[in-house]
Amino acid sequence: MSFPTRRARHVPRHRAPARRPGASASAAFALGVTVAATATLGAAPAHADPPVQLTGITAYQPSLSPWYSPQQVDHCLAGNFDCAPVTIAKMDAQLASYASSCDHRAPFALAYLRTTEEYQRAVTTPGFFQDPAFLNVWDVFFASYYFKASDDWSAGNTAAVPRAWQIAFTAADNKSVSGLGDILLGMNAHINRDLPYVLAGLGLVAPDGTSRHADHLKVNEFLDRVAESMLEEAAVRFDPTIDDLDSPYGITYTAFMQIIAVWRESAWLNARLLATASSPAARALVGRTIEQTSATIGLTLRTGSLYLPSMTTARDDYCAAHHG
Repeated sequence: MSFPTRRARHVPRHRAPARRPGASASAAFALGVTVAATATLGAAPAHADPPVQLTGITAYQPSLSPWYSPQQVDHCLAGNFDCAPVTIAKMDAQLASYASSCDHRAPFALAYLRTTEEYQRAVTTPGFFQDPAFLNVWDVFFASYYFKASDDWSAGNTAAVPRAWQIAFTAADNKSVSGLGDILLGMNAHINRDLPYVLAGLGLVAPDGTSRHADHLKVNEFLDRVAESMLEEAAVRFDPTIDDLDSPYGITYTAFMQIIAVWRESAWLNARLLATASSPAARALVGRTIEQTSATIGLTLRTGSLYLPSMTTARDDYCAAHHG
């Protein structure tokens, strides 16, 4: 089996392609799972800006030092706009490595890189976020959860990798799921598993008592801006079934964004449960629920995204010719 050569379609942004008969299986499945789950720094100033004041659970704030220099950490904790380019550079290098070898982790790496690039455009747009400095801190801590899981997996330290990430990385290593499956497995792990801890760790309210939920929702806006072009690029470079609506493995960007928006709101609610837990035991129970739920979603997504061996071979052959 082989895939035909694909060229990028030039479709108006924000417009979902028209659905065709037989094209709804993947979107309906993924939505069903969702409902069921309910860069380099410039020169440093003589004195670094003070850290952004946080109001969350410090136990959920990981060290940034494995991936950022001490100077970069100071910039990131101050909410400096120079931090996102460093994260983007790391993601870009990782994607280049995955793409060149047609590693099945490449589709998610591409998705995360493109959304982070869009984040940088959003956060530097005056007035887009209420608290852009805080969002810069959020962005780097969120990325650090992914970097840690990815590095631990690559180093063979699998016991340290959360179960949802284990499911995603195992599927990629075994080349057992579609390109869309790889993207959704990664996003499930990062949103349903990682994001509640990041939100609770940094704080759901600003020091003045203002809820940060409005900025949380604004993230959905820039994700919506990039979703269609990201899915199309992943299809053109790695797996043409990703946005092929005649394939059971395809999805529209509208359905994709519905999934992501519901997952992100669920993450906010779980973060609130972590932050308001009445005791360490109660908080641990919330944590176990987060781990179990994200793993269950991952297993269900994996089952629904399984490839036949012949399709895996066709995907690899296609990637070898088009990964760019």
